[in-house]
Order: sequence, then C-alpha cells, then structure tokens
Amino acid sequence: MVSDAPGFVSNRILMLTINEAATVVEAGSADAAQVDDVFQSCFGHPMGPLATADFIGLDTVLDTLDVLRQHTGDSRFQPCPLLVRLVTEGRTGRKGGTGFHEYRPSTTRRSPS
Repeated sequence: MVSDAPGFVSNRILMLTINEAATVVEAGSADAAQVDDVFQSCFGHPMGPLATADFIGLDTVLDTLDVLRQHTGDSRFQPCPLLVRLVTEGRTGRKGGTGFHEYRPSTTRRSPS
C-alpha cells in the first residue's frame, strides 16, 4: 500500500517517462520505434513508453501531465511540445489510428513515415 499523493506511484513515474521519451524523439536523438525498442530489448519491458502512451491515449497522457503539474507544482510535468502537437493534430494513439506510431485495424504498431 502506498500513501495518497497526486498520481500515486505509477502515474507519477510513467508520465515522466513518457514525457521524457517524447522529448528524446523531439530532439531527434531517436525515433519512436528506437525509443520503444530500447525499453523492450534492454529493460525487458513488454511495450515501450511511447507505445504505452499510444495505448493509453495521447490526449489522456496530456491531461494527466497537466493535472500532475497543477497538483504538484512540479515543472517536470510540463508536457513536451511534441506531445501537445500530436494531440492538437488529432493523433491520439491507437484509438485514433496514429500517435507516436501508426495503427491499422487488427495489426501491430508501425512508426509513421
């Protein structure tokens, strides 16, 4: 059992990880597929942080970051501009067919070209 706090444990850590992964993509250090591959091949995660963000919904991730920033006052939760842009463009992840990756009905993720 953990103490009551904004975002509890999982969302506080996950949202920072997703936000930083988006920042890495925005900086051009790696593309979304490469970032996700690092988490899968090096850390043994079944899904990388950007595929996880697409699964959750980028609009939901953005809202969660905003709520965490408001409730904690911590600037680390300031959403990455790339994340904001993707949501503004309607790229909300799996539910919209594209986010950090592209999704086709009944297929696996593909990085956008």
